[in-house]
Formats: sequence, structure tokens, C-alpha cells
Amino acid sequence: MTKRKWTSIKDYEDIKFEFFEGIAKITINRPKVYNAFRPETNFEMLDAMDICRERPEIDVIIFTGIGDKAFCAGGDQNVKGVGGYIGKDGIPRLNVLDLHRKIREIPKPVIAMVNGYAIGGGHVLHVVCDLSIASENAKFGQTGPKVGSFDGGFGSSYLARIVGQKKAREIWFLCEQYTAKEALDMGLVNKVVPLKDLEDTTVAWCKTIQKRSPMALRMIKRSLNA
Repeated sequence: MTKRKWTSIKDYEDIKFEFFEGIAKITINRPKVYNAFRPETNFEMLDAMDICRERPEIDVIIFTGIGDKAFCAGGDQNVKGVGGYIGKDGIPRLNVLDLHRKIREIPKPVIAMVNGYAIGGGHVLHVVCDLSIASENAKFGQTGPKVGSFDGGFGSSYLARIVGQKKAREIWFLCEQYTAKEALDMGLVNKVVPLKDLEDTTVAWCKTIQKRSPMALRMIKRSLNA
């Protein structure tokens, strides 16, 4: 992997938010829980996405998780309550749905760089991104019905658009895990590469996208989201 000098845009508790040559990288930094998110994580990612939208020097956005074991393991079950995931303020929230909406609405391409497990809400997170590039060790799947949970936002409908209704129902009803190759075969990811090449490949795609018309990309994304 090429060493790049990513510079910090803003400091957060749960995520790293970095910049390199027109590319923003948002990294969930909670390795002890396989990069599972809590309300604070989502608030930080929402804030970072707002910055990405407003800064003209940012052309494309990468989402990933710290380390080589997990992209994101979904919602942190340690803080799950009756009405959602409970933040430090004691209020239960499902603010990850706001993040999904922001990813779809931002007029810039968003690429999921999937480095390991993308499970549950982490699977939905990569599904709502515009493109997904996965490492060979990546694993994909939903877990909601196992723990009395479900996706009430974009995740289930966009999954059905990508893999078809029957396969989407299989993924949700059976809650099995799929390899990176299986995900590629069903069109769930765009490319699979060795882990050591994951960032290089993702940055190369970003560099290609940067050569395209920003206005054209914005309108194509809007049309595809319709």
C-alpha cells in the first residue's frame, strides 16, 4: 500500500476525518466494537458530511473503518435501548437514518472502502454508498431479525434495487453471511482486491472520478437516486 499523507480536517472522538488531494476519508474509529456505531458516531459522521458538502476542494468521499477486521458491525448493541441507540444524553435515537439520507443526497460521489465485516447496520451503510470496493477478507450480511431489529430506511429498498427482490429477502430473512466473491457475483460490490491493495485501488477510482465533470456526476447521482 502506498503511504499517503492524509491530513486531519477536524478532530472527533469516534471517527477520523482526513483529506488528501481532493479526497475526504471518514473512518469509524471504534475498533474494540468492530467499528459499531452509537449516536455520537453518527452525529460526528453527519457533521463531517456537512463539511464535505460545503468545501469545494473536496471532490469525493471515502467511508471506511479502522483496522483490517471490520468496516462496520452496525449499531453498538451495548447502547441499544427500546426506542433506539442511547447516547450520552440518555436519549434513544436512530440517527443513522439521517446519515443514510445525507449520503444519498450529497452531490458528490461516496465510496465505501470495505475492509472486513460489513454486518447489520454496517452492511446498510455500504449499500447506500454510491460505490463499494471490498477487500478479499470482507464479509457481508444482515442481522436485524436475529436481534429483533430491521431497517426502516433506505437500506432494504436500495438492497432490493441492487440484488433483486428475491435475493434481498433472502439476505434479510436468513441473516447469513456472504464472502466478498459472493457479494461481487450478486452485484453488491463493484470490485474485490487484496487487503493490501484496498486503499490504493479506492484512491485510484477517486482520482478517475476527479477527472469527470462534477456537474454531470451530480446530476447522474440525482437521476439514479430517483
